[in-house]
Amino acid sequence: MISERKKYIAISLLNKCTATNTMQQNLLFHFKFMENSHKLSENDLADIKKKYNVDNYIERLIPLIDEHFTIEEMQEAIRFYSSKVGRKMSDPNFLNKISNVGDKMGSEMSHEFDIADEQMNSFKERILEASNQKKVILETSNQRKIIFKNSQSPGDILMLTAAVRDLKLSHPNILIDVRTSAGEIWENNPYLTDLDENNENVEIYEIGYPLIHTSNQGQYHFIHGFRCDIEEKLKLKIKSTDFKGEIFISEQEKSWMSQIEEKEITNDFWIVMAGGKYDFTAKWWNPDYYQKVINHFKDKITFAQCGEKKHWHPKLKGAINLIGKTDFRQFIRLIYHSVGVLCPVTFAMHAAEAIESKKGLRHRPCVVISGGREPSQWEKYPHHRFLETNGAIDCCSHGGCWKSRCQKVGDGDDKDTNDLCKYPIKINDDLIIPRCMDMIKPSDVIRAIEMYYEGGILEYDK
Repeated sequence: MISERKKYIAISLLNKCTATNTMQQNLLFHFKFMENSHKLSENDLADIKKKYNVDNYIERLIPLIDEHFTIEEMQEAIRFYSSKVGRKMSDPNFLNKISNVGDKMGSEMSHEFDIADEQMNSFKERILEASNQKKVILETSNQRKIIFKNSQSPGDILMLTAAVRDLKLSHPNILIDVRTSAGEIWENNPYLTDLDENNENVEIYEIGYPLIHTSNQGQYHFIHGFRCDIEEKLKLKIKSTDFKGEIFISEQEKSWMSQIEEKEITNDFWIVMAGGKYDFTAKWWNPDYYQKVINHFKDKITFAQCGEKKHWHPKLKGAINLIGKTDFRQFIRLIYHSVGVLCPVTFAMHAAEAIESKKGLRHRPCVVISGGREPSQWEKYPHHRFLETNGAIDCCSHGGCWKSRCQKVGDGDDKDTNDLCKYPIKINDDLIIPRCMDMIKPSDVIRAIEMYYEGGILEYDK
């Protein structure tokens, strides 16, 4: 059985064959539309596949695909060919690679495409007539156009990228655009089409993730939240795909030096987020514990401490200080260059899985200090070391407590009075953290990090 990834890239290769004429391009281009439209009968599909031997060509391409293309490029093929109409331009280097391999293959297989021009024209007309796709192929005016709106935190918007991807892959003819906070997350996203919200044909939806209200007893991860809300509002089904959000790094961005390299440091590095926002102080861990972790890995692991200047981020000795020194897109690129992330439940945790790795890691190592605020099944990614205390304390014995604060902020927000941790632990006169977080010790974090090195996924600094 040919995987969908290989099937798409095989079709894309055949589309790019330019042996002696454009016959092959025409054949496969229209075949793809015919197949995706689901308008032809099964008999028509079988007859056309058999007559033009399409499955045989795809089967013969599998060794060539395995030789020349990575899994990531196969995924790019799916994104690029899932919607011929309304898509944004993909990576030109990748397209050139398809063209070059396709040219070579096309010249070798050209004698097998022995179809006269009149046969080709008849074939195309048959497809267009049977599938009634002429207007759909040539026009986009009747396509459903949708704009999603949400103004929540960056971590929430990152989860929305997964829903947008899955919607586009499930329904390629739907044109999608967004109006959200953290707009940098959407840069280079191939699933979006620029839409005018003043156009009367554009549907606009405020979306969220009401699924969170059953997260303690439910069977869902955060990644399903937006998708389920979109399904309900659009009245259609969306197939889940990758277990992650997606942030796309352009080829130009990949060519830039990281802020660590700018300091003439060439070691692999971890990003550490040793603090957080003031509105959710219940996520804070003891900074002395972070320091013990940094000290333990001295001369073995390089750490870069990041965070917004306006948030609470106590400086750590022995870590490269980048607090307040990255804008949002720079931080995204820094994660691309990193080999690991150490953090509480925050944007960086989701980004660790969503952003590809310069080092070629399929899943970037990430250690998350969670405590008992949120249920692990709602937040945890399969390849992360997720340190939680759900079930160990009565306040989080059935999921997460979902309390916002332990350390009071004094900003007038009712979180300071009505949403406080049940079991606060005083660290010093200026810091109070939740008991569930204090129960996680430096040795737990150290062991979680060491596992990636003992298992061979990572290697220590030399």
